[in-house]
Amino acid sequence: MKLSVVSTLYRSAPYIRDFCARVSAQARAFAGDDYEIILVNDGSPDDSLQLAISEHLADPHVVIVDLSRNFGHHKAMMTGLAHAEGEYVFLIDSDLEELPEWLESFARRMHEEKCDVVYGVQVERKGGRFEQVTGTWFYGLFRLVTGVALPRNVVTARLMSRRYMKSLVLHDEREFFIAGLWHLTGFDQRAEPVEKLSHSETTYTLGHKVSLLVNSITSFSSAPLVGIFYVGVTILVFALAYIAYAVYVRLTAATPVSGYTSLIASVWLLGGLMVSFMGVIGIYLSKVFVEAKRRPYSIVRDVFRRSA
Repeated sequence: MKLSVVSTLYRSAPYIRDFCARVSAQARAFAGDDYEIILVNDGSPDDSLQLAISEHLADPHVVIVDLSRNFGHHKAMMTGLAHAEGEYVFLIDSDLEELPEWLESFARRMHEEKCDVVYGVQVERKGGRFEQVTGTWFYGLFRLVTGVALPRNVVTARLMSRRYMKSLVLHDEREFFIAGLWHLTGFDQRAEPVEKLSHSETTYTLGHKVSLLVNSITSFSSAPLVGIFYVGVTILVFALAYIAYAVYVRLTAATPVSGYTSLIASVWLLGGLMVSFMGVIGIYLSKVFVEAKRRPYSIVRDVFRRSA
């Protein structure tokens, strides 16, 4: 198999037919008849699965991986990659905001530069002011906390060599940040500027973005735990310095250091820090708990694939 195209389905019914037609045209130009289109149904509540099965019956190149429920976009993508058999793997979203026609330019770049991955980055981040600002602080905070410089405004679409893809799916984590894994896997990766379309408003609220940031950082780095140690040491140094100052004043001025308000403020400060630190530790403990149980990150209910 020369090429595998992998995509996920969730509320994708309006796009499936057009997506399959356009992807098939690009795949045929790239690999002749030696390709497959893997659609992972991530527990979509609409009729995406039925439409995908219709595409499979009409075109045996279309492979359907039906998950038992909704596991999330990132886990569905990893499941699809695990089922890919191609020498090259083209990962792309099915909502047509990312163009199937990018395959041609990605393949040309990969051939010219002999690299393992060509991935898309937005020339200008799509969406309104909220989308652009939150995207900027997401990558900025991630880099500040973890020290890892992820490509900014990266999209899902990427063309990968099989050796890269096989290394990527070796990550057997239950809670993961897939953009971090793309970067962590290494190999020779090149960015291709693209213009992503926007068919609708983003469904990611500020709360969702904060949750994603917390999950991304704690899944990819232990920096917050190290940060807790240094903050604790800093507080200890200031506390010792204040104690020394209070003793000095008491011995020299023969009067105690006053300040009931500052005392209460200090108690609230330390109490808040302790609770927040316990919360950070709790997040990591919960991830250890999830990983220790070794539950599968997705469950496949059925696979529709043509016979060999």
